[in-house]
Amino acid sequence: MLDKHQGARLANLWDDGKAAGMTEPEKLLYRSNLLGSDKRITNYGGGNTSAKVMEKDPLTGEMVEVLWVKGSGGDVGTIKMDGFSTLYMDKLRALKGIYRGVEFEDEMVGYLPHCTFNLNPRAASIDTPLHAYVPKPHVDHMHPDAIIAIAASKNSRELTSKIFGDEIGWLPWKRPGYELGLWLEKFCQENPDARGVVLESHGLFTWGDTAKEAYETTIEIINRAIAWFETENTGPAFGGRSKPVLAAADRAAIAKKLMPVIRGLISAGESKVGHFDDSQAVLDFVTSTSLEPLAALGTSCPDHFLRTKIRPLVVDFDPAQPDVGNTLAGLPEAIATYRADYAAYYERCKRADSPAMRDPNAVVYLVPGVGMITFAKDKATARISAEFYVNAINVMRGASGVSTYVGLPEQEAFDIEYWLLEEAKLQRMPKPKSLAGRIALVTGGAGGIGKATANRLMQEGACVVLADIDETALEAAQTELSTRYGKDFVRSVNMNVTSEAAVESGFGNALLAFGGLDILVSNAGLATSAAVEDTTLALWNKNMDILATGYFLVSREAFRIFRSQKAGGNVVFVASKNGLAASPGASAYCTAKAAEIHLARCLALEGASAQIRVNVVNPDAVLRGSKIWTGEWKEQRAAAYKMDVDELEAHYRERSMLKLSVFPEDIAEAIYFLASDMSAKSTGNIVNVDAGNAQSFTR
Repeated sequence: MLDKHQGARLANLWDDGKAAGMTEPEKLLYRSNLLGSDKRITNYGGGNTSAKVMEKDPLTGEMVEVLWVKGSGGDVGTIKMDGFSTLYMDKLRALKGIYRGVEFEDEMVGYLPHCTFNLNPRAASIDTPLHAYVPKPHVDHMHPDAIIAIAASKNSRELTSKIFGDEIGWLPWKRPGYELGLWLEKFCQENPDARGVVLESHGLFTWGDTAKEAYETTIEIINRAIAWFETENTGPAFGGRSKPVLAAADRAAIAKKLMPVIRGLISAGESKVGHFDDSQAVLDFVTSTSLEPLAALGTSCPDHFLRTKIRPLVVDFDPAQPDVGNTLAGLPEAIATYRADYAAYYERCKRADSPAMRDPNAVVYLVPGVGMITFAKDKATARISAEFYVNAINVMRGASGVSTYVGLPEQEAFDIEYWLLEEAKLQRMPKPKSLAGRIALVTGGAGGIGKATANRLMQEGACVVLADIDETALEAAQTELSTRYGKDFVRSVNMNVTSEAAVESGFGNALLAFGGLDILVSNAGLATSAAVEDTTLALWNKNMDILATGYFLVSREAFRIFRSQKAGGNVVFVASKNGLAASPGASAYCTAKAAEIHLARCLALEGASAQIRVNVVNPDAVLRGSKIWTGEWKEQRAAAYKMDVDELEAHYRERSMLKLSVFPEDIAEAIYFLASDMSAKSTGNIVNVDAGNAQSFTR
């Protein structure tokens, strides 16, 4: 059924030594984190866990039964104690007295806050009744690939009985909610010896009298399903291969060409970030005879569906004749057709009170012989969507290998996607940050100004690729920023901006990482000082190579991407006050900086018709954190001004009109302004951030 990794048995990770001395809520947390640590058990944000615990009522001092259950929007793998909702069980049971029937089950969510224990602010999830009404102290609800493969099979009830006998029951498809909670309660009352139940097209419920028993039951049941599939599903995956798999380098090359074009076509309403997956499970699917018919069925599990939409878009690409030109030419029509089909699906299925149609673009793009591309509002969501579709692939692989795979009926899928409770959750989401969904590449990204710029852009939600030639500093910068903002938001590439091949490779890696580019901050630099008669040709060329040619090469590559996306773009050059004002003993540096500024003007002219903006920030004397101002340059400038090195910062501060020092964060703020929509009508401009210097006034 599954690849080598997916087919391996789940390990029992429970450690009695660690669990000893834990309270029941702490054991719930321990169990949850163990279950969430393996995507074969449940994916990010999927599934939930609970425990019924006796606690002292803060009002009466009496012992009462309290339900601890994963709160709304949490993830069992990373949840902390504050991620659980706590509710009085007697009040949850009392809700049965006001339940008006399945037509009104959604209104029961509004009563859950009235059941809150100890003023816990964590919102209870829609699945709370499912856990509350199972008459067992410890309950797990997971979405294991092996179980959903059973649940999504045409004869899932028969398979459940065949594999598990009376130990595990079966319930037909029912949308999660209050009514399903009552169904589970009734099942448990009628089957007191059952250890769990398979929910058709959904997942697995298991339970136990202790936290350890519940955990071990979950692991055991999933392993039994894995073992059964290993015995029964021995044929070729998805009916066998009908298309070749391209070599890894060729797959990456195709993805780099497709991703920015797709991104440009789907980002009109909201900027998207991409993710590429060519894992073995994906490759087995996108080269199979069953790719198109199975993809058309969509997913079965509600969690899979919510992350991956009604169905993926299968890209028209023939890996046997890997000329991507025809595919690129056909993408606009293919994406337009998908949008039209989605709009028709919405019209067919909408209810009188359905929310307005959301983004009609696909989330998942399957490329035969190449892999899977996903796009979403941010990198984490794109990555998680891909992970969910891999789960869906594993489910389809298992179900189609032993039976007939069945996706969710279209109306059921729509009712989940446009569920009013789901819409309310979306409306509670915080407003996107100003650069959400934007992708930036910053050269010299490991230095003072570069890292400060990356930090400022990431504060506003951007994904950033740090490009630098200093591998040690680059690694440190990536670690620092990923710790602060999350690994999904930052990547690094080793890039020598004077090398055409290195620049093309670095930008290609950026495309593979995030799917496109919106912002280029060209900041890589150096500084040299020498009288003209002492300036060697090598020194002159070094300045020109890095500060002029380097800026040209990265800009050219950015322009190519911007034009392929057809969605505009933004270039910010970090030049220098010395590009406008001459300085003694620095002719090579000043001339190269002047070339940068004039290059920016030329690019602003060329890019305007494509909505590509190009602007310049001119710093001066940014000493703190700068790699340029370490070593010889500081000594050379001090010698040029006939002063000690320690006097330089005060000299520059006093030389300025405002008598202020300039820091990397000041430059970063100007770059953010020019990179953001605040300056949407500005191009070809120069912003001096030098604390005031009359010589560098632009007019």
